[in-house]
Amino acid sequence: MTARMSVEQPLWSALTGYRVLTAGYALALYAYAYDEYTHPLGAGAYLALLALWTLATVRRVSSAERCTLPFLVADLSVALTGILLTPVVDTAERIEAGGPTLPTIWTAGAVLGFAIRNGWRWAAGASVLVGAANVTVGGLAEDTVHNVLLVCIASIAIGYVAEVARASERTLARALRIEAATRERERLARDIHDSVLQVLAMVQRRGAAVGGEAAELGRMAGEQEAALRSLVSSGVAPGIPAPRGAAVPAAAAAGASAGAPRGAAFPGTGTGGDDAGADGAGARDVRPLLAAFSGPRVSFAEPGAPVPLPAAAAGGLAAAVGAALDNVRAHARGPSGEEARAWILLEDEPDAVVVTVRDDGPGIPPGRLAAAEAEGRLGVALSIRGRLRELGGSAEWVSVPGQGTEVELRVPRR
Repeated sequence: MTARMSVEQPLWSALTGYRVLTAGYALALYAYAYDEYTHPLGAGAYLALLALWTLATVRRVSSAERCTLPFLVADLSVALTGILLTPVVDTAERIEAGGPTLPTIWTAGAVLGFAIRNGWRWAAGASVLVGAANVTVGGLAEDTVHNVLLVCIASIAIGYVAEVARASERTLARALRIEAATRERERLARDIHDSVLQVLAMVQRRGAAVGGEAAELGRMAGEQEAALRSLVSSGVAPGIPAPRGAAVPAAAAAGASAGAPRGAAFPGTGTGGDDAGADGAGARDVRPLLAAFSGPRVSFAEPGAPVPLPAAAAGGLAAAVGAALDNVRAHARGPSGEEARAWILLEDEPDAVVVTVRDDGPGIPPGRLAAAEAEGRLGVALSIRGRLRELGGSAEWVSVPGQGTEVELRVPRR
């Protein structure tokens, strides 16, 4: 994260402007009533100090990091000094008539600094001190009491709002961290499913078919596959960092060299298009990515014009199509018992790119997808739905027993 978002920053900006404006207001009142002061030069000296202090501390009240507790104490001391100095430089008649103190409403800015930085409890304490000073100077006159209550209530309210804002900011930051961890966990789980789990399942099947020592090896591979599926589905394994772009680990390459690559029936299947372009920039034509899947049992229909998507979206969509074809290869059989045929249709809509993958297999029994996810078989949940969810899209299945399965993958344009 390059910059920390702060929901309380507008409060600091408002306080900075408030202090400058109220310092100018205090100077204007002094100039207007100059002849009414008993010691106008003394009042002028204090107000000049107040103006210099306000201008010199503009940056100090621009953020919580700069507005330290010692500074707030000093700022409040300047305000209290001005209040208590008022009877010395002003006439008793003006004070008894409810005339303003030397710092006037600038004092509230000192209290609000405590409210924004430290919350409503510190604001209440600072406002009590200011109220006591005002009562000492002006007594319990109605205007004095009203002003004291106004400052106290306003500062406590703003302090409470600042506390809520900080709590909300922490909650949001924690939610963003959880979301980032979940996305990385799903990405790694997809890589594991698309490579390691596929190879372990292949070793198990081939070992059982060959027999002898290979059967023992297949049994061990099956145990490791079950354990790894459990780890992936429970979210333990995905805590291990994995570099982007390593979509097909060495184990998958070893399995391919053994003569049983993933997608043997459907050329081009695999995850190479998923994360390879995740960090890329610019647009990419989806057509050549999907054309790589076409083969003897896969037909591909495309528009005549390029179908551009951001590189990450194009790669993720292609990987989801590859995962859908993997499911067809692994689970579907045609009407005569041979491997099912598949058809890919690419459509370029105004607001989205839609890819439909259809096969002529036996279809998916109702509830089978949910049961597979509960068993830790995450091909649909992660390799397809997870990818589309990250892209802001969706994946929908339509399956009729005996009539094949159709998967619609939709990626919105951005």
